[in-house]
Parts: sequence; C-alpha cells; structure tokens
Amino acid sequence: MKILIIQQKMIGDVLTSSILFEALRKNYPDAELHYLIYPHTRPVIENNPVIDKVIEYDHTSNKSPVNFISFLQKLRKENYTVVIDVYSKISTGILSFLSTADMRIGYKKPYTHFFYSHVFNQNIQEKSSAGIAIEKRLQLLSPLKGNFSSEFKPQIYLTENEKLKAKKQLTNAGLLEGKPLFMISVLGSSIEKTYPPEYLAVLLDHIVEFTNGNLIFNYIPSQEEKALNIYRLCAPVTQKAIHLNILGESLREFMALTSYCTALIGNEGGAVNMAKALNIPTFAIFSPSVKKQNWSVYDDGISQVSVHLEDFMPEDFKQCSKKEIRKKTSFLYEKFKPQYIIPGLNKFLKRLK
Repeated sequence: MKILIIQQKMIGDVLTSSILFEALRKNYPDAELHYLIYPHTRPVIENNPVIDKVIEYDHTSNKSPVNFISFLQKLRKENYTVVIDVYSKISTGILSFLSTADMRIGYKKPYTHFFYSHVFNQNIQEKSSAGIAIEKRLQLLSPLKGNFSSEFKPQIYLTENEKLKAKKQLTNAGLLEGKPLFMISVLGSSIEKTYPPEYLAVLLDHIVEFTNGNLIFNYIPSQEEKALNIYRLCAPVTQKAIHLNILGESLREFMALTSYCTALIGNEGGAVNMAKALNIPTFAIFSPSVKKQNWSVYDDGISQVSVHLEDFMPEDFKQCSKKEIRKKTSFLYEKFKPQYIIPGLNKFLKRLK
C-alpha cells in the first residue's frame, strides 16, 4: 500500500497532521507513506522515522499551469493507493482526483467534495482531550481498517548535534544554572493573532517577578522591531532577564532551544504546537478570532494550558459569526486585560516549581 497525505499551509497544520503517519505506521507497518507540504514547513517533520518521503509543493511556481501539470505528472507516476487530502482546497483536490488513487479522502466542502471518494465534515463535536484539530484529522482514516484512536500526538525529532549545540549556547550564556527559563512567543503570525504589546509586557514583568526566571524571545527576523518594542515596554528588571542575543537562526535551532526551556508562554500558534510536540509545558494566549476548542490540542489545564477571552466574557461571542468576531478582534483584544490572565498564569507557574 502506498499512501500520500497532503497538508499545505502553516507549520502548526503540518505538525498536527503528522499524527496520521504515526497512526498509519502502527496499523500498516509495511505501507509506503509520503507527505506533500510547503517547503518552509519541512523542519517540523524533519527526521520523522515514520515518513518515508517528503514531497515539497512550491506554491509560487505551481501557479503556472505548465509547472502545475508537470508536478501532477510526477505525482501520478507514484501510483498511490490512497490519497488523504487534509487541506482539501481546489488545487489539492485536483491533485487528489487526478492522482490515480482509487481511495481519495478529504473534507466535505461545497467546492471540492466531488474530487474525493470519501468526504467528512469538519464541524465535529469534541470527544476527548486530544482536541478537535486531532479528532477531525483522525476521522479521515476511518475508511481504512485499523485502530485510529486519539492516543497519537505530534512529535518532533531533534538530532543529538542539534541538542548539543543549543545546550552549549544556553550554557555559555549562563541560562542553565538553576533559574527557570521561559521561551516567550511574543508575536503571533499576524496582527489579529497577537496579544497587545503593552499587555504582554505586563505579563512578562509579572513572570520575572513571580519566578525570578530568564526569558528568551521567539520571533522571525522580519518581526525584530516589533519584538524590540515589547522589550522596551517592559520594566528595567525584566529587560535584564530578557536575553535578546539568544535566538534560533532557523526553525530547527528554535526547537532545540525550546527543548531546554522550563515552559513556553505567549501567543498561540506554531511555536506552541512545536513546544507541545517536544513535551514542554505551554501557556497559550488565544486570539479572540480563533476558536480555542479547535486548536487547544491535548490541553489538560495543568502542564498544557490556554486562555481565551471567551473564557471570561462568553456574552461577547454568543450569536456572533466567525466573520463578525474577526472584524471586532482589535476591540476584543483591548478587553482581554492582563488581570484576567494572571490568576491562571500564577497557577501554571506554581505547578512548574
């Protein structure tokens, strides 16, 4: 059996969908398993022993009909038995339909359902602590024979060299000498997924005062000025605890540094998913525009915790469509003051001790 799983889009999506390989390998040990992803997301599944082949889909170049047809022809030559299209958009639906696979599995959407032999609804009710993001992916395996329970969790596979390099960097900076070390997800993937800087600065001041710990910022180079702005908003004692010189120059380096941290705290997103896959405790702040139950993967309220404005002001979200909430994101963020978050953050930090 030869199976292709398609998951385009963001890092968190690709990491979360990697559970399908764990589940398939357990039930089909001799199957050949391929993963079609965007090139920039490859680091989170690098060295994964249950993935036989990674196929990179260049979104920009494949906008050209000629390149797209060429890519499709290469895919057809693989002669897949099963294609599981987690992304289920028009481009991947076409790839699925023309792949030659008899079993083509995707989500039920008005504009793509006819590409597949089996379709499933994304709007499901949460049944376990795994969360909807996990459960709706595992249901895509139901046309296949096997035990596909929610026990499968995303995992990241770091090499010993990557770990040693990160350990050396942190040791040389004196950051592994007893004090807790926190990776801070200071910025979300967009403005509407980023907790207000002045509020986050209050939380960082509180973390340092409460724990006497050290902080590392996680951000990409294009976000440097925004990260520095948050640094400037912090109290002088907090600024001394923030080590701006410790920064992973690649996604793999970030993950290796995170693996030595006491916890990751900050904006919900790919960084939180990566920390969870490294078995590092997380405290995630959700954007009002993102449904917490959709992405609170394996939250247990103890070592994996997340907060959302809806937890405190459910009336602001009742009878509001996703589009309406997105329009009000800035206004809702303003209401999500640190005073709502700090009590839960204190409990989380105490448990870490």
